[in-house]
Amino acid sequence: MKKIVTLISAVLLMVSLGYAQENTTEIKEDFKPSTLNQPGKEYPMVNSQGYARFCVEAPDAKAVSVSLGLGGRGGTVLQKAEDGSWMGTTAGPLDEGFHYYHLTVDGGVFNDPGTLNFYGSTRWESGIEIPAHDRDFYALKNVPHGKVQQVLFYSPSTDSVRRAFVYTPPCYEKEKNKKYPVLYLQHGWGEDETAWSTQGHANLIMDNLIAEGKIDPFIIVMTYGMTNEIKFGSGLRNFDIKPFQTVLVDELIPYIDANFNTLADKDHRAMAGLSMGGMETKMITLNRPEVFSHYALLSGGVYAPDDIKDKSQVNLIFLSCGSKERPDGIKQATATLKDAGFNAVGYVSENTAHEFLTWRRSLYQLAPLLFK
Repeated sequence: MKKIVTLISAVLLMVSLGYAQENTTEIKEDFKPSTLNQPGKEYPMVNSQGYARFCVEAPDAKAVSVSLGLGGRGGTVLQKAEDGSWMGTTAGPLDEGFHYYHLTVDGGVFNDPGTLNFYGSTRWESGIEIPAHDRDFYALKNVPHGKVQQVLFYSPSTDSVRRAFVYTPPCYEKEKNKKYPVLYLQHGWGEDETAWSTQGHANLIMDNLIAEGKIDPFIIVMTYGMTNEIKFGSGLRNFDIKPFQTVLVDELIPYIDANFNTLADKDHRAMAGLSMGGMETKMITLNRPEVFSHYALLSGGVYAPDDIKDKSQVNLIFLSCGSKERPDGIKQATATLKDAGFNAVGYVSENTAHEFLTWRRSLYQLAPLLFK
């Protein structure tokens, strides 16, 4: 447990501010509205180099800045124009992919009215997308699309009605008698069950892989990991996985198996999670080895051979992170697992840190390996 806490805490300290190193490159004036803007809103804008430009209407404000990244670290100070608007451009290009951000106006924290909101950092945050060079794999295309539906299930252990989102593949409605494997996919700290299908585009990644014939279809289940009350640092040392483990294993899985066409056995059940969700994945898969046969930690720690009592219980271990995180740790852990006889796969996302492009790419690499 101590090793998990240390790794997760260190990873979170390395969360990307989204900036590449500052340079003297001339900024190209080919800015276009971000794809995540509210309808009809021009700002924020992104140029071909990855710079972001913000414009906020706050004529009575004394100071306005933009804080980018999980938790709002870093910042771009905006300057007031004659018309009362505030404008500024990031000091350097941002990493490709999705970034949370918010505004600070005279000391108060606000979302940018120009863009859509996404649940992260334990609150609804603004979001901006820096187009990735490899974005085709999660693009919305003219292919058959599956469904992401909300389900509500009663949890006796918490005496509450809880929510999950379930992705079913495009063929699910047509092939009534076919049964499917299931991936239980967990979000990170500060996020909720909406993250993987909204920020992560998990459904589009699946649709495209299926359309290209690269994977056999399976179901994905995404639910809230009960983690947002946990404070990082000392709080992690007191983290108790048992309440969420009960909800997931003893309540949600039976509900899914009873209400969806699933292959309801261990060999056709996987668990994966990013960051804090990876920590949960590791704990639950080790505590309940009879439930899952495929394990995946995405920027969420590693397994060691000694963690697993019975090697025959595990069909796959997948470990990943961004190249700006701790790639050597992933490579070493994967090699150690392979030497011990495990089917282990490591993946490092190039030029990304603790951010959603890392995890989008990780899911894209993981999906074809599952249930083989």
